[in-house]
Amino acid sequence: MLVYHGSDHIIEVPVYQGSKRTNDYGHGFYTTESIELAKEWACADRRNGFANTYELDLDGLKILRLNSSDYHILNWLAILARYRSYWQNGSIAEEAKNYIQQHFFVDPSPYDVIIGYRADDSYFTFAQDFVAGTISLKTLSQAMRLGRLGEQIVLKSRRSFEHIHFVDAVPAAADVYYEKKVLRDREARRAYRRTRQSSDGVNELYMIDIMREGIENDDPRLR
Repeated sequence: MLVYHGSDHIIEVPVYQGSKRTNDYGHGFYTTESIELAKEWACADRRNGFANTYELDLDGLKILRLNSSDYHILNWLAILARYRSYWQNGSIAEEAKNYIQQHFFVDPSPYDVIIGYRADDSYFTFAQDFVAGTISLKTLSQAMRLGRLGEQIVLKSRRSFEHIHFVDAVPAAADVYYEKKVLRDREARRAYRRTRQSSDGVNELYMIDIMREGIENDDPRLR
């Protein structure tokens, strides 16, 4: 398969554990199957960049597919809560974050590759709202499909880096792709506001309900 990594420079040889630990899934090499998204990510700082193109062979690798039916949105959120550095302060948000990690965390260390949502600024805001108790689980699940951000494919193990090979690097112009990134984020937030206004009701499941009822990972209401 072909995958793309957006960056402000050309990366012919991805470096194992070369990224920040505070990325969505910790250390790893973050890629996408969408060259257009990679170009947007490459220009995130309003600078020209590149969509680095690679051939990736997943055969023989152990893959954690967070968007499969084996997992639910709180498994993704638990990993995000473990690695992303900024969350709201306050008793309910802090308690909720700890509960999510204790009850829904999936240890990524046995896996070579993680496939799951990318927590752009808008997505991270949606996740924080759920942890703070202002939106329901249903609204969070709906919000993750907004903005067409799709999935990211993250190489985690040293072994996985032997399965990726550089092809070329396609330039990305900041005056085009930074604006596309801003527009995508704006559309996601606008759709999220509409979803919040129409979706939640008293019978929906909120973070406070999950904690009060001691809901565990295998509860069918989480799927």
